[in-house]
Parts: sequence; structure tokens; C-alpha cells
Amino acid sequence: MINLKGKVSLVTGASRGIGKAIALALAEAGSDVALNYHTHREPAEEVATEIHKLGRKAVVYQADVSHHEENDAMVARIKKDFDHVHIVVNNAGITRDKSFVKMDREMWHEVLDVNLTGPAMIIHRLAGPMIEAGWGRIINITSIVGQIGNFGQANYAAAKGGLISLTKTLAREFARKGVTVNAVAPGFIETDMTALVPEANLDVVRQMTPMARLGKPEEVAAAVVFLASEEASFITGEVLGVNGGMYM
Repeated sequence: MINLKGKVSLVTGASRGIGKAIALALAEAGSDVALNYHTHREPAEEVATEIHKLGRKAVVYQADVSHHEENDAMVARIKKDFDHVHIVVNNAGITRDKSFVKMDREMWHEVLDVNLTGPAMIIHRLAGPMIEAGWGRIINITSIVGQIGNFGQANYAAAKGGLISLTKTLAREFARKGVTVNAVAPGFIETDMTALVPEANLDVVRQMTPMARLGKPEEVAAAVVFLASEEASFITGEVLGVNGGMYM
């Protein structure tokens, strides 16, 4: 079994869905976890309670990852509470969908700021201590949309595609420093977001997916835990698809 005892993980967007599953899976593997949320504290506290029941430390931190002042304050508090972060999982993300010609500048910048600039700035603040320690894992949650595009999601596709390029670039920069940088690209996963999608649309998604189903958050989390492990120490710059074969 993967053993992350003695490690501290930061998971952004950790209060529900994929982020919650990732945080719990890291804790089950032995890691203490810093849980970031943006709006609703109570669900994040519930995740922390579940982690405490596993015998691991968990602390909740509010921050909008698109605001560098809030990121700075969050990182400072995490360093005070945990001293050192070994594993960073950039999961927080938003969508603001509309066809490109109808999309305004605010919708464009909001998605780019949260989904691309926010993760980049968090890495910028935490990579230095990882490099100094000679060990670190950075895992960016991108999307199949960043690989193949999607109607009405030009902003989201650009941000997630940019996150893939950032992953590969930083993997090259950090490769000799003991820090790996990888991405996980989920396909269509059963979350609160997909629960709002009309069933007819989900049927189309299932038909487009060779495995003919949606994925589960726990399946994305398993990929993250593997990339965070010592067993994945010779893997960097990779994009691990968790998409049921929709994109190969």
C-alpha cells in the first residue's frame, strides 16, 4: 500500500466533489492535510472531521486562489500550522460557460485567474521549500476539456490547457531538484456539477465514453495518491487521463 505518513498535503477546492475525495484519499494513505475552500466553510469542516477520524491532522483555510493576497495569507498560516508542505494538489476551479463570441472579458479573466493563475501562484510560493528539502509532489487537476476543447468553454479549455503546459514546463525546471510535477485530467465525473446536467446530455456523454459511464471522484483521487507517492518518483511532466477512454 502507498504510504504517505509524515507528509503534509495542501488540497485546494477540498470541500466537495473531486477535491474532497482527494483529501480523504491522501489522509487514508497517511498524510496530514491542509484543506482550502472558497465560499462554504461547513462542508470543508466536515471533510476535516472525517480526516480526524482517520487519525490524521486536518486544518481548514479560506482563500480565493485567484487573489494573490489571500494565497499569501493562506500559505503563511499553513506554514505556521504544519511547518512544511510536501504535496500540493491544485484542484480548485470554476466554469463560466458561454459561446466565445458572447463571452465577455470578465468571464474570460475570472476563469483564467482561478484555474490557471491561482495554481501557478500557489506553486510559486511552495516550490522553493520543496526544492530546498529535495522532495516534493505537485499535482495539477486539469481536464479532458483542456486536451480536446469543448463548445461554450473557450475560457475553461484555455485555462486547463495552459495548466498542462505549466505542468510540463515546471516538470523540466524541477526535475533535478527532487520535485515532480504532474497533472491529472478527469473526464466526466459524478459530482454536484454533473448532477445538474440533464439526463439526456449525460446519456450522450456515456455514448461518447468507451466505458459507457461517468467516472467517480474516488477514481480521480486514486490517480492523485499514486502520483504523490514514492512509487511515482520517476514520473514527471505527465498528464494522467481519468476519462473512461474518451480521450486516448
